[in-house]
Amino acid sequence: MVFIGEKGVFQYLSAQEFRHIVRIAGKDIPGTKKTIIGISQVKGMGYSFAKSILDILKINPNSNVGFLTESQVEEIEKAMRNPASVNIPSWFLNRRKDIDSGSDLHLITSDIDFNVRNDIEREKGMNSWRGFRHTYGLKVRGQRTRTTGRKGGAVGVRKGGKVLPAGAPAEGAAAPAATAAAAPAATAAAAPAAKGAAAPAKDSKASPAKPAAEKKAK
Repeated sequence: MVFIGEKGVFQYLSAQEFRHIVRIAGKDIPGTKKTIIGISQVKGMGYSFAKSILDILKINPNSNVGFLTESQVEEIEKAMRNPASVNIPSWFLNRRKDIDSGSDLHLITSDIDFNVRNDIEREKGMNSWRGFRHTYGLKVRGQRTRTTGRKGGAVGVRKGGKVLPAGAPAEGAAAPAATAAAAPAATAAAAPAAKGAAAPAKDSKASPAKPAAEKKAK
């Protein structure tokens, strides 16, 4: 089946050869999605980048992904990994002047996470300011940190205790009654001990008082 559109002739597969799942750059894309939407689901591929690739490859962006042929899928993957092969300008790429190779690259899928992780570790290793900020989990690009970017414990007042049903006695209500009942017993037990402690003081021999007459004679 052939469809003639505004930008050229597009080849379509018959309904019998429709694929419900198409794997593009390691990602499974439902065949019912539009081609431009399906390609933009690959990490590192935006809507504008996907549209530019489809326009260069003369593929209808509004057709379903399930109607793409194997050769078209290979061309799309090749253009994703090496955009320079289809004359896409360098300012459209997401990693220009790579620090290792010095060339302009366009990273997709897991290559993005790998390179970002390496860049962060490089900053930490050279003890740069950005590296210190990454180490302590702070914002790196000059954002406000007074009211945002908080991590860890809860911010604010923590409410304690449990909500009891209506009419139920509180847990601390029985404590004063028990304390009041135990107070007389403790006082009674302490009284004999106090008497026993004072008894030896009475038995102790006191110095005999001298008569008043002797005092006058002296």
